[in-house]
Amino acid sequence: MINVSLPDGSVRQYESGITPMGVAQSISEGLARNVISALVNDKQVEVSTPITEDATIKLLTWNDDLGKQAFWHSSAHLLAQAIVEFYPNAKLTIGPSIENGFYYDVDFGDEKFGEADFAKVEKAMLENAKKKAEFRLYPVSKAEALETYKDNEYKTELISNLTDGEITFCTHDNFTDLCRGGHIPHTGIVKAAKILSVAGAYWRGDEKNKMLTRVYGITFPKQKDLTDYLTLLEEAKKRDHRKLGKELGFFAFSEKVGQGLPLWLPKGAALRRKLENFLLKQQTRLGYEMVVTPHIGQKELYVTSGHYAKYGADSFQPIYTPNEGEEFLLKPMNCPHHCEIYKTSQWSYRDLPKRFAEFGTVYRYEQSGELHGLTRVRGFTQDDAHIFCTPDQLLEEFKKVIDLVLFVFRNLGFDNYSAQISLRDPENKEKYIGSDENWAKAEQAIIVAAEEKGLPTVVEYGEAAFYGPKLDFMVKDALGRKWQLGTIQVDYNLPERFDLTYIGSDNEKHRPVMIHRAPFGSMERFIAILLENTAGDLPLWLTPDLYTILPISEKYVEYGEKVLNLLAEEEINGLIDSRNEKTGKKIRDAEMKKIPFMLVIGEKEAENGTVSVRKHGEGDLGEMTVEQFTQFIKEETKLK
Repeated sequence: MINVSLPDGSVRQYESGITPMGVAQSISEGLARNVISALVNDKQVEVSTPITEDATIKLLTWNDDLGKQAFWHSSAHLLAQAIVEFYPNAKLTIGPSIENGFYYDVDFGDEKFGEADFAKVEKAMLENAKKKAEFRLYPVSKAEALETYKDNEYKTELISNLTDGEITFCTHDNFTDLCRGGHIPHTGIVKAAKILSVAGAYWRGDEKNKMLTRVYGITFPKQKDLTDYLTLLEEAKKRDHRKLGKELGFFAFSEKVGQGLPLWLPKGAALRRKLENFLLKQQTRLGYEMVVTPHIGQKELYVTSGHYAKYGADSFQPIYTPNEGEEFLLKPMNCPHHCEIYKTSQWSYRDLPKRFAEFGTVYRYEQSGELHGLTRVRGFTQDDAHIFCTPDQLLEEFKKVIDLVLFVFRNLGFDNYSAQISLRDPENKEKYIGSDENWAKAEQAIIVAAEEKGLPTVVEYGEAAFYGPKLDFMVKDALGRKWQLGTIQVDYNLPERFDLTYIGSDNEKHRPVMIHRAPFGSMERFIAILLENTAGDLPLWLTPDLYTILPISEKYVEYGEKVLNLLAEEEINGLIDSRNEKTGKKIRDAEMKKIPFMLVIGEKEAENGTVSVRKHGEGDLGEMTVEQFTQFIKEETKLK
């Protein structure tokens, strides 16, 4: 007999060889009908996998994220099966699940695959799914695998990096694929399928390799789920920050300037300034000091920090100075520069913590196919800060940063969030720098701080930065999409690499601890997510133009300009629409531009010294004096 531990802490005994499905059936038939995958000793397996020793088990359904991943990974097999039915000469490469759905990278050779082909592939997927074919995972030798894929150089390359005992095939119906596993019981669970798009993708992400066709798809256990998802996609298109940014005049891109390098237009620049001033005010209150660092640095700076070894391939090519023999890089990170700022003085324990902050622009080389509006760019500005403190100050400083991040979320409408404690992968420590002792201290500090602040948290192994663990804030937007916004990191390693010290109360040199933090993350990505979350209806205190004055005829433009100046004196920004257009058209245009308030003025308003106020999306708010409107706006734009 073996002992099987369940998530509720209970332990059940079974005969050796019991499967996860057998465990589910022993609990209830209803559970067994819904189980599609399982975790056994933290490894995801098929529900038909025998359990031969004491184990912990978690039974997964469609409602679990890992259950969805198994569902979508299995669906990638259905997609590949349908593709080779129509394109027998196509060469399959890899087909993983992703956050929403799955993709398969395919070399179609001389044939083309596009939108006109989606419907026939979807139909074939569903017809094959109805066969309720079981997914069978089984081991094969390296020699057999290489022989099977001797005409597919992509699969051959994958197999060549594996050894006997590591290679498995998965077969369902008449289709077999090289696969590591993690499938649903059978194809019949898939009831709805949609091919979403195609894109180009280099084999293994290397632009030196051949460009493949990446086919994106999604499937569901119910047709209604697919219908709801497609409705959500349509709403997401309306909220696309690239569309809104163009309509609202916030930013633009230029081929001559370069891909992934946004140009901030006046209204977008005003939005950025408001965000920067908002954070700057809070940082000043909390004792941060603003610094400015160059856009380039000597290569040796990033070699010392470890960034060059870890991210050199993602940096732009070095800049050489032939006469001096120096080698520079566009700045990929701000932290090495801030370490050097710390080193300009010898600090005492009485001087700490030192909190250096900067809105610093950094540069990373992203492949052109990976660029996407403001969410994936080549040049972006981080709201970066680095706190240098004593080990005794670490916990309190970390909790203060948590408070700052939550203050930002509260005032920007991000109410649905969780915190991810990102730790290093205990099975692959080569990815990281520093001693086990320092990592243990850093990870414990984050865990304790999150507990003391009462944050809802999940732990993810392998998601730490190479120099230290992180607390990453995961936010759900209005469409239920999850974004990583804001990060706080504990770092014992860069202070060692840069030989940073302070004089302690014992008059000896000691090593400070470093906290990296960025509540926004990057200004570009944050603004993109903010635009999509609000559908362009920004919080009032952030809106570049709070109102537009709409004179009903040219006779009242002079009074409108007087109102404009009075409000400007109160630092309430707006504009006047003095075009010779009908008032109805001016109102419609203002609504399209998402201007929060429209101040309509005519003969009555000019005589009374008032404005008739309309609110975007709501309509008439009535007549107000300029003073009343001023107080109304000040009250509406107060921070929480």
